[in-house]
Amino acid sequence: MDAAALVDVAREGFVTFLMAGLPVMLVALILGFVVSLLQAMTQIQEQTLVYVPKIVATLLALLFLLPFMGEALASYMARIADLIAAGG
Repeated sequence: MDAAALVDVAREGFVTFLMAGLPVMLVALILGFVVSLLQAMTQIQEQTLVYVPKIVATLLALLFLLPFMGEALASYMARIADLIAAGG
């Protein structure tokens, strides 16, 4: 395997990582921003108010996005396995 192919495999790995993880992180980020904005507007400074909705939303996002994430990771692993089987 030459350097260009290795860079392509690494780039595909990063893209696959972003495709699998970014949707869930965006859900948590957006919900955290909305809850923080709501806290600032109402001056409610309860610390647990941030964590409970974020945990619930993250778990729901994982529940709905898990098939997509699994497919992305499985197809990447299949491409890696094909490269290994081809000898490089």
